[in-house]
Amino acid sequence: MSEEILVNVTPRETRVAFIENGVLQEVLIERSRRRGIVNNIYLGRVTRVLPGMGAAFVDVGLSRAAFLHVSDIVAAELKREASGQEVPIEKAVHEGQRILVQVTKEPLGSKGARLSTYLSIPSRYVVFMPFSNALGISQRIESEDERRRLRELVMSMRPGLAPVADEVDERKLATSAAPSPAGGFIVRTAAEGVSADELQADISFLLRLWSSLEDRLKISQPTTLIYEDLPLVLRVMRDLSTANAEKIRIDSRETFGKVLSFAEEFVPSLLPQIEHYPGERPILDLYSTEDEIQKALQRKVDLKSGGHLIIDQTEAMTTVDVNTGGFVGHRNLEETIFKTNLEAAQAIARQLRLRNLGGIIIVDFIDMEEEDHRRQVLRALEKGLERDHSRISISEVSSLGLVQITRKRTRESLEHVLCEPCPTCSGRGSLKSAETVCYEIFREILREQRQYNAQKLLVVASRSVVDLLLDEESTSIAELEEFIGIPIRFQVETHYTQEQYDVVLL
Repeated sequence: MSEEILVNVTPRETRVAFIENGVLQEVLIERSRRRGIVNNIYLGRVTRVLPGMGAAFVDVGLSRAAFLHVSDIVAAELKREASGQEVPIEKAVHEGQRILVQVTKEPLGSKGARLSTYLSIPSRYVVFMPFSNALGISQRIESEDERRRLRELVMSMRPGLAPVADEVDERKLATSAAPSPAGGFIVRTAAEGVSADELQADISFLLRLWSSLEDRLKISQPTTLIYEDLPLVLRVMRDLSTANAEKIRIDSRETFGKVLSFAEEFVPSLLPQIEHYPGERPILDLYSTEDEIQKALQRKVDLKSGGHLIIDQTEAMTTVDVNTGGFVGHRNLEETIFKTNLEAAQAIARQLRLRNLGGIIIVDFIDMEEEDHRRQVLRALEKGLERDHSRISISEVSSLGLVQITRKRTRESLEHVLCEPCPTCSGRGSLKSAETVCYEIFREILREQRQYNAQKLLVVASRSVVDLLLDEESTSIAELEEFIGIPIRFQVETHYTQEQYDVVLL
């Protein structure tokens, strides 16, 4: 599979597009006014402890207080493991306490950022955990021989480390071994096949970095940013596996120079792939990338067969509905449904990455009679999600044809980054019909006439509503005027939406 990375840089915005076999699979966007804060480390102050929620609010200098759950506090987890009992939040932190925290989730909607005291600082090949003594290996490295080699290499460099089972959740590695000033490590996927010298350089760099952060911490006051993660383009270079990208094209000469300098120091194996794009044609017009981004903002996703998906994001979850649409098949109904679901499974896997949909996702596949067909569709979905970098779990197909997916969400979806709620419908996605608004106006007129002694009434509304009142509802208006005993005038207000109106007493 061929992969290219296109980097578009403008003064206020950076966009990184991942192209696989000529098709856009993922897009990352960072704006100078609202840079991502995931992985940033802050010295915060606990402002409120909520025993009923098992959580605390922490001021880290953001516009909203951030959220820290008791399960994300290393000290509480250590006490629980020592005593065998759950530790209440009021025993773990107190109001006014200084606390070192790391952002694990961006502020989403009305919610503040999610915090954790399980600190981790990533580099090219390893992730450093300051308050741990554990050694973990990325589960994406499949070769047992390679896993053993990497484990032995790191342990020879840091003899005090305690290897942990591969299935241990990386977030819990901080408490899977006794804390040590030396710190623990997770070996990343990118470390597969690297030499001992490269690993040693990465580990030494992280230890020097942490030492400098400790010095800064000693003189810092609460709400101070202690560690800031790299800008978007450099993060991509750091996290990129060397086998992934054939080309990395950058349309900004200044950014191209920064990336080259970064690669020379940290990722020399990527240097041959990095190139400046000087073309007159905008870089994201290549492979119709710009068009694909626009399509990713629509509810409907067309499938090649003629079927389609309907994707709806809500506060609680995202739903995906699969429809045959115009696809009628060639053999029988079951075969038509099966082929539509197979194609939909591949499209859904791509849309989750492209739209960055997280949390709970419910997929409503078309009901399939044959168990083998359900199994094949589920396998196709799992295979399509294998290249997704986010943590994902998938349930079996239920009797109703539903599949539940959970996908780790650390940043806002593409729609939330690029769009805002419609001021006309307030995000509902629908408007009251002109007829409904007319009947609301009738009720408002009766209400006003009972409360006030007006000589005449003026109704100010949108063009569509006034036209309906004067045309199809003209008889109703005449009956209403006769009932209340005063005349009613109408005025069009071009700036009003269909739902807006005023009844003015004259």
